Amino acid sequence: MADVIIKNTRVMQTAPPFDVLEGVDIVIDGNLITSVGKDAAKGVTAPKVIDGSNKTVIPGNVCSHHHYYSGLSRGMLIQAGPQNDFIQVLKEWWWRLDRGLDEEACYYSSLICSLDAIMAGTTTAIDHHASPSYIAGSLDTIAQGMEKVGIRGSTCYEITDRNGGMAEVEAGIEESARFIERSKKSNLVKAMIGGHAPFTIPNEGLKMMGDLVQKSGVGIHLHVAEDRYDVAHSHHHYNKDIVDRLDEYGLLTPNALLVHGLYLNEGEIKKMNENGVFLAHNARSNMNNHVGYFNHIQAVENLIIGTDGCGGNMFEELKLAFFKHKDEGGSWWPPQYVEALNRGYRLVEKYFDGSYGEVAPGKVADIVITDYHNPTPLVSANAASHFIWGMSSNCVESVIVDGNVVMENRKFAHLDVDEMYREAAKVAARVWKEVDTIAP
Repeated sequence: MADVIIKNTRVMQTAPPFDVLEGVDIVIDGNLITSVGKDAAKGVTAPKVIDGSNKTVIPGNVCSHHHYYSGLSRGMLIQAGPQNDFIQVLKEWWWRLDRGLDEEACYYSSLICSLDAIMAGTTTAIDHHASPSYIAGSLDTIAQGMEKVGIRGSTCYEITDRNGGMAEVEAGIEESARFIERSKKSNLVKAMIGGHAPFTIPNEGLKMMGDLVQKSGVGIHLHVAEDRYDVAHSHHHYNKDIVDRLDEYGLLTPNALLVHGLYLNEGEIKKMNENGVFLAHNARSNMNNHVGYFNHIQAVENLIIGTDGCGGNMFEELKLAFFKHKDEGGSWWPPQYVEALNRGYRLVEKYFDGSYGEVAPGKVADIVITDYHNPTPLVSANAASHFIWGMSSNCVESVIVDGNVVMENRKFAHLDVDEMYREAAKVAARVWKEVDTIAP
């Protein structure tokens, strides 16, 4: 007996060689896919049997860099000053928002971001959290929202000195260390060691982060070189390239995640590659913040795809990233971009037991059932092009995470989704009023 059977469906892999299998059954036992093939479910029973006819099953998408604290910022109505450069954008908008967050706001942000991600076919969200007015316990709150919805995730606290100097750095370190222990008990949410960006973390803070990396084996999650200011700050105050500064404190580990990297130089990218570091590309956020384009994405061996808080819809993100790349004269085509999206699972495997990213026997059952109707042949040679040009979150019908059916036929049986959104809107209105009183 199995737990879930999907009968007579099509499987489309999202990693090379992008295999497409027609008319197969998928058998799930516990959190693992145990069999995939024609008549694989013959003689097998399960309490949940899903008719996969005219459906396409894919591995779930991974958002490799998110900001759940932005969950209640959509359409935020506040008075803000000039936003003519990146630092002004941070000070007038995001750094005011995160200071206005309390426990309730963090919880509803987590719920909404998790719901939105699942409905868009994202089964894993790697979060990077900040709430300076509510540090201790904040990561538990984010994790509770993830676990209630049923998404796989990682979260971390954004260690920084920008509001309270070393006392704030120490509070972030304490929350990180505490949550690392809490996350060992969760099958769905794991800890990373967060940091805002090198220009808001002094050497003493990087050393504390490095000590925690060495003690715990957990890697960092850190913005780097999102804007030229970060690079100039590193050269001005430390006379070092950013990556060399991180390396000095033992932060370049194979489970480390750096984000953005627009202004890293070739030597820094080479050092990242040599250490197996992951880098998340966030094309839409870069466009929104007008910080430029990351022209070296093709040189990054462990390139993965994030949104930087612009939602959890990776179908949408990948389209924008692909089209921006082509507009900038890049030579990557759909297969390289879909592979980069799927590569997020290599980072997931650094923190979660099991093997991921494929609808195949022995893989963890993080999968998405779509009702994508292809008007042209869908085969291995053009599967990635169908992903970019045809598929979208509109075709996501059901989502399975860790072997559990989280959403079926676009409904969450275990959640009152309408009530969650109504309450979130009330909390957001309160938070906006608070943020409007906070000076940059």
